[in-house]
Amino acid sequence: MITQGVKVAARCEGCGGVLIRDVGQYIDHGKLWWGTEAACGTCPIGWCEQDTGGATPEGIRNALLAEHGPARLRLADNEPNLVPVLRVLREVLHLSLHQARAAAATLKETGMVGTLVEMEFLAAGLQGRSVATTIETRETRAG
Repeated sequence: MITQGVKVAARCEGCGGVLIRDVGQYIDHGKLWWGTEAACGTCPIGWCEQDTGGATPEGIRNALLAEHGPARLRLADNEPNLVPVLRVLREVLHLSLHQARAAAATLKETGMVGTLVEMEFLAAGLQGRSVATTIETRETRAG
């Protein structure tokens, strides 16, 4: 399972104490999931939620990107067969053919950017169609 998370502190709306939210994304059984758990250290307020199949809430994505930095997915082959790339982009990202062509051009030229889990999820789909990819993160750029 591939996972990435971060703890975010906020003010508890119930008591004014410190609310700790543990947010993240993960891949499980071939699906991209997001989740959040929260608990106040002062009062009994807390919750847990998770979902798959739709877009990860921006607050979770932004927290992951701020903590871990973006990941960049690129096609490893300079002249790939674009048919399987287009199929994966349409299936995984639910893009129209026009949108998939633009995304394929981005993958080939500068690379797609997102959270590490999102890029690993897309890379897995591409690798399942025999399309080689590379993923660059802040850690791999630093050496």
